[in-house]
Amino acid sequence: MEKKQELGALDIPVDILKSSVSWGNFKTNSDGLVPVIVQDFKTFEVLMLAYMNEQAFADTLRTGKMHYYSRSRQSQWLKGETSGHFQYVKSLHLDCDNDTILAKVHQIGAACHTGSRSCFFQTLAEKEYRETNPLKVFEDVFSVIQDRKVHPKEGSYTNYLFDKGIDKILKKVGEEATEIVIAAKNPDPEEIKYEISDFLYHVMVLMAERGVTWEDITEELANR
Repeated sequence: MEKKQELGALDIPVDILKSSVSWGNFKTNSDGLVPVIVQDFKTFEVLMLAYMNEQAFADTLRTGKMHYYSRSRQSQWLKGETSGHFQYVKSLHLDCDNDTILAKVHQIGAACHTGSRSCFFQTLAEKEYRETNPLKVFEDVFSVIQDRKVHPKEGSYTNYLFDKGIDKILKKVGEEATEIVIAAKNPDPEEIKYEISDFLYHVMVLMAERGVTWEDITEELANR
């Protein structure tokens, strides 16, 4: 990213981070800071809240990695500098009052210093609901399948498929695809939902076996 910035300064067309609003137009607090809400760019999960000053904002644009100002240490810091859990910038947004930044990032490892993916892991109150964000559900199921491949669990059907190999996995994908066709002829929508779910699960096993991720798939679809 820094090399790209150098090329951009020479008016050579490159994909760089350039803010449409200058820092001088931000509404900072009394310490010259702006709060930053950090969100996973794929799942929209809120990962953490931190603060930026002008230098941290400039460093973030220059490097493509999230930089912050630590109020406790009174110093600049690069997220992941010691842990390796970098946050690569996908986009930065400013709210309607120009006083809060929303950063969408590709998070490496855990965002929280406790080792948790998100800093917001303590539930204070909630109503019962089902998580239906499609990509998050797919990612969650896929992560379990990938974990089964690395850490086999006795009695796991997923491990049974991995143990049997690619031919067995392909056979199941073909069978489930055929069952979708049969279910689609049935006027009951419940049957087709069940069969499509089975099909997608087996496709995810195939993806894990062949090293394809949902990010690969969604990127391909976005390019079509």
